[in-house]
Amino acid sequence: MTGNRRTPPASPGTSAIPTHMPNATTTPGHSHNKFMNELHSIHTPSWAVAALCLVSLCVVLSCAACVWKKCLKNKDKEKDKKKGKEKSNGGFDTEMDGGYSDPLKDEGNKKTEPSDNEPKDEEKLGRLHFTLDYNFTDNTLIVGILQAAELPAMDVGGSSDPYVKLYLLPDKKKKFETKVHRKTLEPNFNETFTFKVPYTELGGKTLVMTVYDFDRFSKHDAIGDVKILMSSMDFSQSLQEWRDLQKAEKEESERLGDICLSLRYVPSAGKLTVVILEAKNLKKMDVGGLSDPYVKLHLMQNGKRLKKKKTTTKKSTLNPYYNESFSFEVACEQIEKVQVAVTVLDYDKIGKNDAIGKVLLGIKSTGTEQCHWEDMLANPRRPIAQWHILKPEDEINAILSNKK
Repeated sequence: MTGNRRTPPASPGTSAIPTHMPNATTTPGHSHNKFMNELHSIHTPSWAVAALCLVSLCVVLSCAACVWKKCLKNKDKEKDKKKGKEKSNGGFDTEMDGGYSDPLKDEGNKKTEPSDNEPKDEEKLGRLHFTLDYNFTDNTLIVGILQAAELPAMDVGGSSDPYVKLYLLPDKKKKFETKVHRKTLEPNFNETFTFKVPYTELGGKTLVMTVYDFDRFSKHDAIGDVKILMSSMDFSQSLQEWRDLQKAEKEESERLGDICLSLRYVPSAGKLTVVILEAKNLKKMDVGGLSDPYVKLHLMQNGKRLKKKKTTTKKSTLNPYYNESFSFEVACEQIEKVQVAVTVLDYDKIGKNDAIGKVLLGIKSTGTEQCHWEDMLANPRRPIAQWHILKPEDEINAILSNKK
């Protein structure tokens, strides 16, 4: 009974172990099925499978990126080698190899050079129309400022307020200014000025005519100038011509300072009010490099002083602030006949008080001073403030003496 027993069959859930191992053979399909059966028997969640796939994908992509970078490096090395060969050959190679990149850059530089070296062709400063004549009988040089054209816009509104200042070098003893023409780039001046110069001395002079843009509260900007050597002129006949304005050089004359004042006239009351507001950049008059400035005002008519007033003295300053008001009684029929002389002086305890500079305001004044006076008359009962450049006292006194 015992010898005839047979081994019971294996249960479905377990694998049977073959009794004869040496003689057992397995086919590839059988082993694959066996592996898949074992894989299915492992209970793995779905998120783990997804994570495994994602990691595998990242590994593949990183490998591809490394291969791509390596290829790029090899290409860059080949390009560098080609460039090295081109430089050694003088930079002449085929267009495919980039051999013409350097010559193109050079051509670009050559094209930009003329624009850098020729800014004058682009910057137009305008033209000035004038006349020149010499009176041999009176020994006077007569200069006529007729008009200007094609002036550049200096103001924000696209216009300018031009006027012309003229003088003779090298002495600059006498300076003239035309009237200010408001908001125009084509002003018509039609003004004549006379310089008393002996003909024997005229050859060493240079006439300078500078066009400025007027600004009430800041420094006047020079638009351009015209310089004429008197030695090159033929005064046997009068001259009339147009000339292009050139870039104006900085005026090297000694700066005396600037003064800001306000003018107001009330016709019904016959009252002229002058407010001395402030001064700046005054000339140093004391040993310590400062000054003790005060301002003196004279109401004048026909060269005679009618009334006198003055401000307080500001100690040790070149930029005094006053804001002091002075009133003069002037009838309506007299306002066009009077002048106001404003003089800035340096106070000295021991010696004479020296004049720093002077300004003349009135209907017969010239330049920006005349413009200020006319603005006051055109705007009754309204204070009009403006900065003025101080002029040498001798120059203003000479004008007053000629207008008696």
